[in-house]
Amino acid sequence: MKLKDIPYLFGIKPRAIEYGYEIIKIDLPGEGIINLAQWLHPKAGNITINEEEVSALRQFINPGDVALDIGGYTGDTALPLAIVTGLTGAVLVMEPNKYVFKILEKNAALIRQKGNMIPLPFAAAPADCIMDFKYSDPGFCNGGFHEGISKWRHGHAYKLKVEGKNLVNYLRRHHASLIDRIKYIKVDAEGFDYSVLESISEIIEQQKPFIRVEVYKYSDLPYREKLFSFLKNRNYKIFHFNSSSDYRGQSISEN
Repeated sequence: MKLKDIPYLFGIKPRAIEYGYEIIKIDLPGEGIINLAQWLHPKAGNITINEEEVSALRQFINPGDVALDIGGYTGDTALPLAIVTGLTGAVLVMEPNKYVFKILEKNAALIRQKGNMIPLPFAAAPADCIMDFKYSDPGFCNGGFHEGISKWRHGHAYKLKVEGKNLVNYLRRHHASLIDRIKYIKVDAEGFDYSVLESISEIIEQQKPFIRVEVYKYSDLPYREKLFSFLKNRNYKIFHFNSSSDYRGQSISEN
């Protein structure tokens, strides 16, 4: 946490700021020119799709498969997933932050001729609820539900109420035909990742999809052990994620 952010944790902070987007063009080999929406928040990374990431994903999923992107942001992970799963597949993208969801929706529309991105404006949660997500700035760029982590540790002072839904129940009601085709799950939930995986454990045990999951930097050792055990107990082989072009890095043991 930066010294200047301490007053924000006591409620002394500026009003919310909303940023728009601009359309950028990328030339993707084999796909041609693709338009993307770049969020204009100054802390937002540059959105792109690169050939190496698309090739890496093809090791795990095929056209017609279904992927879940939990913590979708502007679509930086969902876009290459949509290209690989194609028009016969689908990528369901959960993003509860109303400020960034508008950008995600735009990217879903822009990629529609290449793949099927379905943006969903809620967080995956154990039960339907209203949640307090916390962010590091008044533009609500980086943040989430920091389960069991003190605000003095994560330093995120800007609160945003978002909707949470039990994802298994939601899929049964609205996308039942897609469940048997789920082959890939990405979870980036800022320390809420274990609870998300536990809430969809039925799908994981039924489908045995590939899983890419964040280990939040402020998570303590018991949390990390719990997350490791969740995967190991379901007979997953666990690897460090090297980069978007090199998914499977070194094998990770409990130690």
